[in-house]
Amino acid sequence: MPTYSFRCARRCAPVEQRFTMADVPGEVPCPECGGAAARLISSPALGLGNSAAMKAHDASRATADTPTVVSSLPPSGRSATRTTSNPLHRRLPRP
Repeated sequence: MPTYSFRCARRCAPVEQRFTMADVPGEVPCPECGGAAARLISSPALGLGNSAAMKAHDASRATADTPTVVSSLPPSGRSATRTTSNPLHRRLPRP
């Protein structure tokens, strides 16, 4: 459920309340003075949080913007592929 911000006409502290998107009112009563607090238009709070999914998303976005560049070959060569002596493995498709 989204959180909506409201501000009183008398400049009281902002009010934040949660409503479903279908049931959000245009104004709510101010908890400080009891007057009408109108809904504020603001940007959505997307990507806020400290979850593991957001950290992974931020890390993948960073690598997409500035990928690492290889300047030399790795120190060790390619490992040898292991061979098998099982005769049934000869029928398997080769890569």
